[in-house]
Amino acid sequence: MPADNELSAILSRRNERNDALDSGQDVKPRFVKTSIYTDFTDFTRKEIKEFEEKFKLYNISGSGSISLSELKMMMEKLGAPQTHLGLKSMLQDADEDKDGAISFREFLTIFRKARAGELDIESGLGQLAQLSEVDVDQVGVNGAKTFFEAKIAQVHKGSRFEEEMKEEKKERIRMEQEQRERTQAFKDRAKIFSS
Repeated sequence: MPADNELSAILSRRNERNDALDSGQDVKPRFVKTSIYTDFTDFTRKEIKEFEEKFKLYNISGSGSISLSELKMMMEKLGAPQTHLGLKSMLQDADEDKDGAISFREFLTIFRKARAGELDIESGLGQLAQLSEVDVDQVGVNGAKTFFEAKIAQVHKGSRFEEEMKEEKKERIRMEQEQRERTQAFKDRAKIFSS
């Protein structure tokens, strides 16, 4: 009956929101959709794509969020099976929007907290972060082990994202240029045969 409890919690939140709207209160959305890349600047684009692949691997239903049963299977595959209560606790700790599942944004938040040293290593979420090959001791806080390195890294976060975008754009332009050259070479050869 856990699904019934989750459904009743979702319906209860919707009723509260509808009541607030009916009474004329200004209700703001829980989460404003923004880019994952701008919200998680402490990860590179490559890291986010790797996390996304891991997330998709364990999101067997394809629903876009990891349910309790998928979380159970994920922890078993990672070699750290949890009790039902442990799984519920993990889900409760990670589920920021209280929808009963872990979205990709919440999944990334787990690793952000692990990298910042905010997770208990012995907790289920701490084990998840450790088993998913994110070594907090090696990476340090925000990718730096000392205070001054952390400050410098903070300044360069925005430029790192811009650099990655520029590199991707250069690669795209290079590929388009190669395609144009191949097309022109093909046309030149075709002229020989049509003459």
